[in-house]
Amino acid sequence: MSKSLKPVEPRVIADYACECGENPLWHPDERRLYWTDIPTGRLFRYDPATGEHACFYEDRPVGGFTFQADGSLLLFRDKGNVVVWRDGGVAATVIDELPDEVASRFNDVCADPLGGVYCGTMPTPDRKGRLYHLHRDGSIGLLLEDIGCSNGMGYSPDLQSFYYTDSTAKAIYTFDLHADTAELSNQRVFVDTTDVHAGVPDGMTTSASGEVFSATWGASAVVRYGLDGAEIERYTLPVPNITSLCFATLADGRHTAYATSAMGQKKDELGPDAGATFELPLGVAGGPEFRSRVGMG
Repeated sequence: MSKSLKPVEPRVIADYACECGENPLWHPDERRLYWTDIPTGRLFRYDPATGEHACFYEDRPVGGFTFQADGSLLLFRDKGNVVVWRDGGVAATVIDELPDEVASRFNDVCADPLGGVYCGTMPTPDRKGRLYHLHRDGSIGLLLEDIGCSNGMGYSPDLQSFYYTDSTAKAIYTFDLHADTAELSNQRVFVDTTDVHAGVPDGMTTSASGEVFSATWGASAVVRYGLDGAEIERYTLPVPNITSLCFATLADGRHTAYATSAMGQKKDELGPDAGATFELPLGVAGGPEFRSRVGMG
């Protein structure tokens, strides 16, 4: 049963009419928000201190990215391509392409405590999606197959559990995380939304207290789940397709959240804010986030 919490008012911080805004990620050093619009091959950043925002990348589709420990970006693109992006260009190619993913692209990624990255791929007409693990040395291993739509990931505060979303299955799973090796085991269902009108779980993140916050496609909401997987609250946004969210700590110490949305090409049908990026002033501190160290020794 949902528990009533103080309502929050979402605020548009930038509107680039994203077709599929995704992977919002807070840079704690720069104190700026980054996100991608996957189909149009654009990356954006926003500075809450000034209100300024800009598109700084227009190239191949980026399904997800991480911040590297040296300040560069690690971009996960189409065809299994992974590159280091620095100073406005490709500084190094980690993977040119994956033979099994030439008809696909990456979709949602998550740096691990060791500096590697969990990275999912989209299904194709011939097969379903997959979840890989990219190691620090640039090698990549297959973790899961037969995924309907690989999506949001996150960690419990004690790093004992890893959360993973399959949007097609309308489920968020949890695994035992072996943080010293990045191995996953003991998969089980954390949240099953097939029998409720909760929309489709998309991107997600965790709070410092261990709650799971899931963006929902088709339900105009971010849903907050307790440690037992029970819904605590849902926060309503003015557009139907919420794709992901992240937490941020601003320069003045306030905790807030940012959420991306999709279908900006259908504003006439879905509303004037479709495809916009929102601030959600939840006042919640975020859970564990890590930087990748791929190719850095």
